[in-house]
Amino acid sequence: MRRAVARDILLAFWKVHILHHAAEGPVVGQWMMQELRRHGYDVSPGTMYPLLARMQRNGWLRSEVDPGGGLRARRSYYLTAKGRAVLRIVRQQLDELRREVGGGGTEHQHAPRQGRRLPQRSGTTAGEASAAPQRSQRPTKSSRGRARAASTRRDHTE
Repeated sequence: MRRAVARDILLAFWKVHILHHAAEGPVVGQWMMQELRRHGYDVSPGTMYPLLARMQRNGWLRSEVDPGGGLRARRSYYLTAKGRAVLRIVRQQLDELRREVGGGGTEHQHAPRQGRRLPQRSGTTAGEASAAPQRSQRPTKSSRGRARAASTRRDHTE
């Protein structure tokens, strides 16, 4: 289970750490792995370097290679303006999440459960909105399969 959590959730935390540290100054993959280990995350080079490359492709980081370093030259990553904007959004969302799930002293207050309502769909009346949810109009996997099988049968019988 820990591996699934690492892949689905902790990967986003690692990205936030990288953005945060890149905002303070250039980061290097090896140093970033050590920093994440200091926080209890076990990140391998096979995860770290593709992650940094993806963040660079997204435009959040830019990198510079040490010109005298040869084939395995040190690559330093810097936060870009787009990365700074992403970090700002993430920090706002983290503040909201912290208030929502607790921690940091102040707990977020919700309206009582029965007072919450789902947003109304356009084109429905209030009575229709409170009725049982409608099934999606999109064909399900099984209905697409049945349609494909029927089509195949027709093709072979003609």
